[in-house]
Parts: sequence; structure tokens; C-alpha cells
Amino acid sequence: MYALLVAEDPDEAAILSLVLQRVGLAVVTSGNLGRAMRSWPERPADLVVVALYHVEPLAQVRCVRTETEVALVLIVDSIEENLHYTLLESGADLVVKRPFSARLLVAQMRALLRRIGGVPVFSLPILSLSGLTLDPATRTVQIVGRPPVRLTHLEFRLLYTLMIHRGQVIPTETIVERVWGYSGEGDRDLVRGLISRLRAKVEKDPRNPYYILTVPGVGYSFCQENE
Repeated sequence: MYALLVAEDPDEAAILSLVLQRVGLAVVTSGNLGRAMRSWPERPADLVVVALYHVEPLAQVRCVRTETEVALVLIVDSIEENLHYTLLESGADLVVKRPFSARLLVAQMRALLRRIGGVPVFSLPILSLSGLTLDPATRTVQIVGRPPVRLTHLEFRLLYTLMIHRGQVIPTETIVERVWGYSGEGDRDLVRGLISRLRAKVEKDPRNPYYILTVPGVGYSFCQENE
């Protein structure tokens, strides 16, 4: 297992690297969160730690959650309770305030990793609807007459959710809960971006979608046409 550490301050990055190594993780570091997320599909991590000073904490959470649902730890300056609550509701798994204790952070990281490791892996069935086949084992989608395409974790969760509820309109808030794994008010821009990336992989014409349909003001659905 390895962790992606995004940090600006070299001294803080060194301390956090030692903490992550202490809990048994290999560490890849970056100083730019946007760049790190753009390269995520090529090298995903098991844990993301973000320790930035010049990016709003909520923007950090949204940037990470646009690409992945893996455990997210934020290192922040002193913040009010309302923001702390919002960060957790928006998808952060652990919010640590500066100054932090390296010893305590090691224990917190270990507890978080135990929870990650304790999540059972279920064997999901292959879904095939309207000429589209989704294979959970390989996380690929294939359209009749076209080669299979690999999906990211988030793209797979989104397509699987829509397919198993074929013909139903799934509200944006429900998609956030099912795909990113947290509840609360749905982020429409977050969902819209993921829908766009998924359409680019499965639709012949993403601007005129056949499989992934938008229901304005409500959410999205998978096509209802019979096979």
C-alpha cells in the first residue's frame, strides 16, 4: 500500500512522510493537488494526505473527491466547528488541526487503515443492458462492436448504480452518497464532471447520449429501451 502526500512546506512534508512510513505505507509526494489528481488514473494510491496552506480546505476535498473515493486526511490550521463538520460531511475521513502530534497521528492513521482493510470485497455480477456490458471483476465496460474500456473506481460506481436502477431517475444527492460514499447535499458540479467523463467512454456521441440520460433539475438515469 502507498500514500499520496500533497504538501507545500518541506519540513511538514518530511514529518508527514515519516508518519506514513511508520504505519507501513510507501509515500509519493507532490506539491500541487490539481496536478496530482490529474495523474491519478495512471497511479492511484490507497490513502491521500493533503497539507496545503493556500487552498481552501473544502476545495481540497472536492478536488480529491472528483477523482477518487479512497481515504482522505486533511492537515489544516485551526478551523471552526462548522467547517470541520462540513469537511467530514463532504468526504474527508480525518481532519487534523495544526499543530499536530506525530505520535497521535500515527495512531490515527493506523486506525483509519484498519477500517479501510476491514471493508469486505463483494463479488458483483456482470451487467449487460442495451448492448453495454459492465464487468466488475476487470472494471471495464464494453459496447457491442467496440473494444472494452477500463473505468476509474468512481466511473465504475456511477455506471453500476445507474444500471442496477435502470429506468429510475437517481437524484444527484443519491449519486453522491452511492458513488463517493458520504451523505449530505449533493455537489452538482462534482456529479456533472463525472457524468461527462463517463459519457466520453461509453457514448458514441457524448453530446447526444443514448445510455446516460440527464433529467433536468433532478438527476440521471440509464436508458430504458429494451434490448
